[in-house]
Amino acid sequence: MRVLLIGRNGQVGYELLRCLAPLGEIVAPGRAELDLSHADSVAGAVRGGGYDWIVNAAAYTAVDKAEQEPEAARVLNADAPGWLAEEALREHAALVHYSTDYVFDGTSANPYVETDPTAPLNVYGRTKLAGELAIRATHARHLIFRTSWVYGARGQNFMRTILRLAREREELTVVDDQWGAPTWSRMIAEVTALAMARMASATPEDWANMGGVYHLAASGATTWHGFASASLALDPRREQQRASLVRPIPTSEYPRPARRPLNSRLDCSALHRVFGLRLPDWKHSLAQVLDDVAGSV
Repeated sequence: MRVLLIGRNGQVGYELLRCLAPLGEIVAPGRAELDLSHADSVAGAVRGGGYDWIVNAAAYTAVDKAEQEPEAARVLNADAPGWLAEEALREHAALVHYSTDYVFDGTSANPYVETDPTAPLNVYGRTKLAGELAIRATHARHLIFRTSWVYGARGQNFMRTILRLAREREELTVVDDQWGAPTWSRMIAEVTALAMARMASATPEDWANMGGVYHLAASGATTWHGFASASLALDPRREQQRASLVRPIPTSEYPRPARRPLNSRLDCSALHRVFGLRLPDWKHSLAQVLDDVAGSV
């Protein structure tokens, strides 16, 4: 395969560079070569490249900042995926794109399935949903993976922030009424590579039956407080922690510019049914990531 990877420096993009390598030639341009904020730049980077796949791991992910920068979020999260899908259709390539649990409002008592009604609460969620719809409207071959609470050993994420704050403060307060599944960026990349390999020889009928939106998240569920507490308990360097207490608080005590869904749990049965893939429990992955973090210092 010949794969165009966009967003190589992000949490998921960094892992994709390694996980996609066995599939063939990976072309991973930087922002200077491919600027997602301009349709002409997207077209110039894709056309004539002979790509079998376009994998878009780039996005505007600053959830709170998006409330003040809705246009910037819209261009990267909604317009750019549509442009990429149009170019994929023109070039006879398939597109992989990543979306979010934040397309739901979190009012359901159950984990969300792919066909549940969407109702984003914030600009980030609305722009990510718009990106999904833009891709689908082109009728390009595509796989869209909705994931949740992404973290890893590098980049900016909740786990790394908690580890840092625990070394700086004696007490932490963390929201305990929002539920979801922390999902390791490497697992997302590995599932992506396996799904792409499965679809490498797919017929148009296969794409009609197997293409589309899938939920991709770790097994199990917890709250942000549970995620923080487990991160500190499993940290191999916990002797460096100053924090002796992680105090749970309700969302109402931690107001933020962007509203968050209280239930971000995703039902990933379709991913298992169609591709035979299921992610391990979030705590198992967390222990691996923390070992990686400790080993890198």
